[in-house]
Amino acid sequence: MKRTIKKALLIVSCALPIFSTFSEEANLSIERIYSAPSLNGQTPKSLKFSPDGNRVTYLQGKADDLNRYDLWEYNLTSKENKLLVDSKLLFSGKENLSNEEKARRERQRIFGKGIMEYQFSHDGSALLFPLNGEVYYYHLAEKTAKRLTNTPSFETDVKFSPKGNYVSYIREQNLFVRHIKSGEERQLTIDGGGVIKNGMSEFVAQEEMDRMTGYWWSPDEKHIAFLRVDETPVQTVIRNEIYADKIDLIEQRYPATGTNNVHIQLAVTDIKGKKVRFIPLKGADNSENKDIYLPRVKWYPNGKNLSYQWQSRDQKTLVLQSYNIKKRKQKTLLTETSEHWINLHNDLYFFNDSKSFIWASERDGFKHLYHYSINGELIAQLTKGQWVVDALKNVDEEKGWLYFTGRADTPLERHLYKVPLSGKTPEQVQRLTKRNGFHDITFGAASNKNGLNYLDSFSNITTPKQVSLHQANGEHLTWLAENKIDDTHPVYPYHQQLVKPEFGSLTSDDGQATLFYKLYKPNDMKPGTKYPVIVKVYGGPHAQRVTNKWQGADMIQYMVQQGYIVYQLDNRGSNYRGTAFEFPIYQRLGEVEVADQITGVKFLHTLPYVDKERIGIYGHSYGGYMALMAMFKAGDYFKAGVSGAPVTDWMLYDTHYTERYLNHPKANAIGYKESSVFPYITNLSGPLMVYHGMADDNVLFTNTTKLIKAMQDENKVFELMTYPGSKHSMRGKKVKTHLNHTIINFFDRHFKL
Repeated sequence: MKRTIKKALLIVSCALPIFSTFSEEANLSIERIYSAPSLNGQTPKSLKFSPDGNRVTYLQGKADDLNRYDLWEYNLTSKENKLLVDSKLLFSGKENLSNEEKARRERQRIFGKGIMEYQFSHDGSALLFPLNGEVYYYHLAEKTAKRLTNTPSFETDVKFSPKGNYVSYIREQNLFVRHIKSGEERQLTIDGGGVIKNGMSEFVAQEEMDRMTGYWWSPDEKHIAFLRVDETPVQTVIRNEIYADKIDLIEQRYPATGTNNVHIQLAVTDIKGKKVRFIPLKGADNSENKDIYLPRVKWYPNGKNLSYQWQSRDQKTLVLQSYNIKKRKQKTLLTETSEHWINLHNDLYFFNDSKSFIWASERDGFKHLYHYSINGELIAQLTKGQWVVDALKNVDEEKGWLYFTGRADTPLERHLYKVPLSGKTPEQVQRLTKRNGFHDITFGAASNKNGLNYLDSFSNITTPKQVSLHQANGEHLTWLAENKIDDTHPVYPYHQQLVKPEFGSLTSDDGQATLFYKLYKPNDMKPGTKYPVIVKVYGGPHAQRVTNKWQGADMIQYMVQQGYIVYQLDNRGSNYRGTAFEFPIYQRLGEVEVADQITGVKFLHTLPYVDKERIGIYGHSYGGYMALMAMFKAGDYFKAGVSGAPVTDWMLYDTHYTERYLNHPKANAIGYKESSVFPYITNLSGPLMVYHGMADDNVLFTNTTKLIKAMQDENKVFELMTYPGSKHSMRGKKVKTHLNHTIINFFDRHFKL
């Protein structure tokens, strides 16, 4: 089905079924929202195809413990769904992790215990599990597990080599490989320790670049490329982690905006560790520069060439370089530039013959895919239009098709599409996913038995996540998790009460943008009655809240059942709308975002059932920052606010994130000052509550302590709730239950008549 690109918001109004009505119902409580079994039902995670394409594996929480995960499989040949590896067979008892691994998981947003990560061997015969700081090898046919390491130290970032002969890992900041059959272990780097980290990703790479590793195997299993990170230039900060019964003083190399980053080197070693060669990191002018970022590294399929992406400190230049390991020569494949910033991506694909590659670029204002020769010459633009590609998903070189997810129909939904590799019709794409909503796609390798298949993890505003198997043409083969809402589904007793939101769009006050919103109204609204509103905001870059995606029986639904209208609007600066929608925040945070949220509140004022004197705002992280800015700068519109884990002074945040949007402090001192919350504190007139985890290593607790002092100095009365031991994500049932009771009680005290 060929489809030309159309302007979209025809989606949600016509596509969504009304919630079914059930006779059985119960009152939704905060305690139930965060209890097992999950109200979202069966939600498998970490979906993967085996290398032969004949089985699908996934992690599933235990029925009696949502946070302990086992490995399950769906066998495409026998069509059976079954438990593959019970995590308790590998390891039982309390899991202990190193501080490095705890931080790594926090930045990966991995929460839980048991099997949290796994890898297949190249032939699919074995699995690798990093568990409790050790490495476990599981043979599928024999159903036997063996522990490959047994040391006092922790092994992290565990990988199979491409041909399955070795296992690699990081121990004490050095890179090791172990031959699986012989058990022989080799240490490939020797100077790791202290400020030197080999094969590891630095803080900003993990937190801001979506790069969680620092080493890469060559496809022929002869070499490993790795990073050598020297943290010497980075300032050491002493960070307090306050727990209920202790205070840990953490010395952390934290690169606050405007300060020094790590020095980073890229090297290649053979697997014996005898030949280590460092690669000169060259930028757009072909000169070496230490004050750079190295966000991506990737081998060509031939194993002879290594590519790396060189990003300038100001993030306005991104260079794709190629290095030949035998000739020790490199060349520039392409250079991207921007007057604002360049968004990183993972959409680099080298063709099997290593003669051309696919690359994603926002050069025309929207993220699209391009085909280049290996010499950097443009062959064809593969997708085109006023919509964005989300991610490259598969390249079928034999049949000449490229598969990707994107927003060709509407920015509020994600679909799977395909286009010909010829590039003859970049503005015409074929949509493969049929149901309106959000589709997360995972392709498997083509197999002789089953052909080319993909997994579709789908939901929409009325359908909880369902996982299904499809042929490459979109044909549905089977369910892996139908997750149908019937009388056995955990959400069944509450289903009748769930409110379907209304979707709509507004024009920004300056006429420059279309803003999408989502409005939840109580089911039992009475004519002539005016209701309080909670604006639930995030508002920051690389995020989107207004989507046709399942939210389920969550805190929004709870708030609605307590008599609140809940409103969400994606302001400029947020994602999936193109650069013209993102770039207005450059060098001035908290300005256009607040203006757009005010546009949303002005719309709320026109609704006869909204009490404009009872409109509050609530957000966490960037949303916490937005809540403060709204309360301080727009008190006429926002009458009460809850700010969670907010950034209050951008000088306290890291280099890569902050300088991307605000530039270097020396180049934009006024922008930094006006983007902080402190110039506006004197304007606070309504009730405000602030909460923060006291062991937060992302948005440091210092942001809130600085705010507390400044508000006290201005004699501003406010409420404060702190959580000992909690990180940025505020994990744990007890913490989440107390936090959300605190939030709803705050709004009840100030908004309930």
